[in-house]
Amino acid sequence: MALKNFAFKILNKDNFARCGIIETHRGNIRTPAFMPVGTQATVKACRIEDIKKTGSDIILSNTYHLMIRPGVERIQSAGGLHEFMNCDLPILTDSGGFQVMSLSKLNKIDREKGAIFNSHVDGKKFYLSPEESIRIQLGLNSDIVMIMDECPKNTSDYELIRKSMELSLHWAERSKKAFGKNPHKALFGIVQGGLFKDLRLKSLEELMKIGFDGYALGGLAVGESQDEMFKVLDDIKSDLPSEKPHYLMGVGTPSDILGAVKRGIDMFDCVLPTRSGRTGLAFTWGGRVNIKNNKYQNDNSPLDPECDNLNLNKYSKNYLNHLFNTNEILASMLLTLHNINFYQELMNAIRENIVNGTFDDFHNKYINKL
Repeated sequence: MALKNFAFKILNKDNFARCGIIETHRGNIRTPAFMPVGTQATVKACRIEDIKKTGSDIILSNTYHLMIRPGVERIQSAGGLHEFMNCDLPILTDSGGFQVMSLSKLNKIDREKGAIFNSHVDGKKFYLSPEESIRIQLGLNSDIVMIMDECPKNTSDYELIRKSMELSLHWAERSKKAFGKNPHKALFGIVQGGLFKDLRLKSLEELMKIGFDGYALGGLAVGESQDEMFKVLDDIKSDLPSEKPHYLMGVGTPSDILGAVKRGIDMFDCVLPTRSGRTGLAFTWGGRVNIKNNKYQNDNSPLDPECDNLNLNKYSKNYLNHLFNTNEILASMLLTLHNINFYQELMNAIRENIVNGTFDDFHNKYINKL
């Protein structure tokens, strides 16, 4: 049976907000989509079967972490990342550039060699070039591959951001060449340029000349304010190619997502729902709940009485509070799953409101509440 080619179709629009389908040979991805983060070939504290039951259509895994542990060769010996982690959903892998910057205390950037860094685990030296990043991702056999880029820290230094953006463009060309042609996979370019409109537009223009299957915005969610992030999206939303998916990397809170969808974004990923779930913070339609707070010790109501998925409403705030305050593993499992389920409820509601032409009203109702 022939594999289905990667494709993207827009089904409905409500101003800049878009509802569509990304087609892959492993299944369709409804957009706007939120990708739970499975950094080290696992969405922490969750079984992949339960992730699927939340309505998640795709997950993200991390090239940097997987190249260090367990190594691409070990994953290849299992048949690839899907087989290794028993996941039949599409998988997007990021290039590793962000983690090189954020995790490695000892790193050096070389235009030709790429990122030279010491592992945050054991100090071992690694070289991550654009070609090596693509080789690893193809070895993992992910469905959406990201180019190698440099992700600079949040700064107002124009020259630093300009040089970083130009380096990322050089690496983008090399990434495209290393990827070659594979209609069953997608290669996404990453727009850099910090908070500077002219640099963002220049980056996008040059990436479009190279030609990619989708376009991501990187270098955000690195300490800038939400207003600053939204301004970057406003500056570029009319120039992003309408026929390609738009991916905002590393974002974010429910209100971040609502504001970004309003500005034409189709794909999101963030560790927030899973990391927050492990530390006792729940996302609900009524706002955030810190379940470790003493006021929930005698509250026998569920986090969300309307949620009957995965029997999540069978567990009271009283019980969840007890689990967290006694460091029980089940606490992380239940709240992580609750948060992922909430994020997918949010994405489903966003898609429905775009289809119905009511997204602006939905956005205005929840942008501050969430």
